[in-house]
Amino acid sequence: MAHKRRIGVYVCHCGGNISDHVNVKEVADALLCEPGVEVSRTHMFTCSDASQQEMIDEIKEKNLDGLVIASCSPKLHMFTFRAMAERAGLNPYQYVHVNLREQCSWAHTGDKVSATEKGINLARAGVAKCALTHPLTAIRIETQPRVLVVGAGVAGMRAAISLAGMGLSVFIVERDKEPGGWASQAGRMGPDDQYGPDVVANLLEQIRKHENIILYTDAELTAKSGHIGDFTATVRLRGEEDVSLNVGAIVVTTGFTPYEPHDGEYGWGKPGVVTLKDFRQMLDAGAGPLTYNGIPVRDVGFIYCVGSRQTQSDTCPEPNTYCSRFCCMATTFSASLLHEYEKKSGQTINQYHLYRDVRTYGHLETVYTKARADGALFLRWDPKEPPRVEQGNGRLAIKVKDTLSGDEELEIGVDLVVLATGMTPRKNDTLNNVLKIPESKDGFYKEIHLKLRPVETAIDGVFIAGAAQGPKNLAESVASSLAAVGKTGGLLRKGYVNLEPLIAKVDTDKCIWCDECLKACPYGAIERVRCGDKEVAMVIESSCKGEGACVPVCPHDAIDIEGFRDDQIMAMIDASLKEQVAA
Repeated sequence: MAHKRRIGVYVCHCGGNISDHVNVKEVADALLCEPGVEVSRTHMFTCSDASQQEMIDEIKEKNLDGLVIASCSPKLHMFTFRAMAERAGLNPYQYVHVNLREQCSWAHTGDKVSATEKGINLARAGVAKCALTHPLTAIRIETQPRVLVVGAGVAGMRAAISLAGMGLSVFIVERDKEPGGWASQAGRMGPDDQYGPDVVANLLEQIRKHENIILYTDAELTAKSGHIGDFTATVRLRGEEDVSLNVGAIVVTTGFTPYEPHDGEYGWGKPGVVTLKDFRQMLDAGAGPLTYNGIPVRDVGFIYCVGSRQTQSDTCPEPNTYCSRFCCMATTFSASLLHEYEKKSGQTINQYHLYRDVRTYGHLETVYTKARADGALFLRWDPKEPPRVEQGNGRLAIKVKDTLSGDEELEIGVDLVVLATGMTPRKNDTLNNVLKIPESKDGFYKEIHLKLRPVETAIDGVFIAGAAQGPKNLAESVASSLAAVGKTGGLLRKGYVNLEPLIAKVDTDKCIWCDECLKACPYGAIERVRCGDKEVAMVIESSCKGEGACVPVCPHDAIDIEGFRDDQIMAMIDASLKEQVAA
């Protein structure tokens, strides 16, 4: 006779996010009729400390052996409730999360009756799945106390120094011949007026002094195998033999590529139209009055958002719709540098800043304020009518409608047009094929969750930081690299890591090796082994993500995903289709 389950069901109000659109009491009451449900009640916030303690007490008091929580997305609180289940003495894999917010209340805000009916069906499916759960144990993997950092910009070097300070061995791989990345060419950087090459030199000196760090330049990561805690990475050195590195984790800080304007974009290609980087190098190299092609510069026009916040058009079929964040601060800081240059050279230079929005957020607002106080003139343009750069009478002319002065059409004569170009994802197909990190819609490496897991990727043991995951200024890049350091150190300093047991399982009685599962697995987590008198598939537990691509392609129905087994899925479908019995 099958063991009778004792399941607790808890339905969350979510402070009104759910209860405003779903009758949560009706959902909880309906679940009391389900087989195995011992208790079903509601909480205002199931994630609160008080509610968690109440559930812990009830699990212990009623000796519950299953738990269903119907609340918000499992991305937010799955681990919260797993930890709570453990504190109550319940196996965390006998807890089932039902997403009643994103999949029900927020999707059906205008129909409370139907939303409630759907909520009951979702919760019933959760109970049916829970009834078929059994205790599972996390897979423990020993970790190697070594880290590979890919990219030797400021973020990568800063991460390496901190990791080495934890007692971990660090290998840095840099594709360019010289480390430092963008900062080595940046000159003076706002808002703290740091000098980029000095920042790089200081970090590089620390790296060279540290016995736990090895820096490979003019090198490239060409292969990766293994799993979290124990990767084997192959690094190709130019003109030398490949190096094989055994590491426990990988931190990717490959930076960005500056946007390259297309011909004619804001006058690009005309003499006198330069990027912000070019202009800053002119300031750094100048010793007397600022000139261009031997002619003194009297007027400079800065155009913002070049290569950022674009809209699709014939000339821009693949737009960069994101904001590059650092451009406004870098350009307004350049305004103050140009003002300093004026005072030193005794030259008068008028500067016009044409922007669509100024995004000097937080304390960076002081940079914008100083630029205005120094005399920079700011004019706002509508993205529907961007500035036009034309060749004038011996000079350049910028034609623009200033929305701050009633859309008046202005023609500004300038000697230089400076384009504030944004960031684009760094192209490296070889690295992308090796690491297989998912990318965002903007083409940057994508984290698991922007707020909750901001430097972790879908590939366990591989972390991202800096501008490799999106546009950032230097301070933000360093902050994210230190976040990656914290995650990496926490992973490797313990000496082991626990992995999810919700992975593929092969029924060797049914399996007749055909390699269809291996071809479908994006992680290479299946290998061929001999079992008795035949060859069968075996899942490499440390590499399997439980993603499930192998299940539908198996012609012999020999594979199941633990936690999402066929019997559980069928039970969920049957439960969600049950007719409600009138009271």
